[in-house]
Amino acid sequence: MTSATKYLFGPVPSRRFGRSLGVDLTPFKTCSLDCVFCQLGHTTVKTLERREYVPLKDVLVEIGDWMHNGGTADYITLAGSGEPTLHSGFGKLIDFIHANSDIPVALLTNGTTLYSPDVRESAAKADVVKVTMSAYDQESFARLHRPCEGVTFNKLLNGTYAFRRDFKRSLWIEVFLVDGINSDIENVRRIAELTKQIKPDKTQLNTCVRPPCEETAVAVSKDKMDELSRLFEPPAEVISEFRSNCPIIEVNEIDIIEMLRRRPCTAVQVAESFDMHLNEVSKYIGKLLRKGVIRSEGGGAGAFYVAVKSKKELIIQ
Repeated sequence: MTSATKYLFGPVPSRRFGRSLGVDLTPFKTCSLDCVFCQLGHTTVKTLERREYVPLKDVLVEIGDWMHNGGTADYITLAGSGEPTLHSGFGKLIDFIHANSDIPVALLTNGTTLYSPDVRESAAKADVVKVTMSAYDQESFARLHRPCEGVTFNKLLNGTYAFRRDFKRSLWIEVFLVDGINSDIENVRRIAELTKQIKPDKTQLNTCVRPPCEETAVAVSKDKMDELSRLFEPPAEVISEFRSNCPIIEVNEIDIIEMLRRRPCTAVQVAESFDMHLNEVSKYIGKLLRKGVIRSEGGGAGAFYVAVKSKKELIIQ
């Protein structure tokens, strides 16, 4: 496990992709949406502008070094802390991965750029593309996602339809449900009808399992998620907590802080990510809490931990 990378994180446990090496192609919270349920907080740069947000050559060097050093993962996932398709070179990155590795590539996108033929062409290079479809009209879309100017529900829907027509690999639809916003049976039925027209290879239901951007974004119960999954044809998969059966990885404080900088996790999730004993993780977390480089949200065994200082600040300490 390396702690010197700037654009790679993990491999970390993913409820979708097993052990996933993440690639972060945008500065923190550079996105076309500002979703109420986002685990990373409010979007700081809300934009539809596509450009080379981080140097592609540096990303290629990092991932090339990771491969050369024997890196293994179930997937390499273009995700991170913003919308990956805003990076103008994400298609070239996928080409590089395929040319140098047999590890499949997953692209996690909110779908708002799929109206662009150039984006659809680049996205089609991925082995799996996961698109979010959690709304059923413009009003619900605006309430859930708070899009930037120029992003509409119809644009998202039509772009997804166009992508599906040409994409011959695996398309997954994620429906993110927030209690009281889009979780009523009739609302989910409308989402299910739209999803049926898209004809994805898989539909997954998700809800707020980590602290969301807004306190009003409340998780849907497991029983209700199971009930709502049956509105889809075939029934949607309710994403469950990840369990790891992977080799032990050497880990240090910086690895943990980098993981928590990317996304909040419980002590159990950190332990599962690095195949560490929970007691060992608890010692690390206690030390990081005392240093003030992470904070806890919630209490007890279910508390989530969030990084509040950068890796550079941690090293200085």
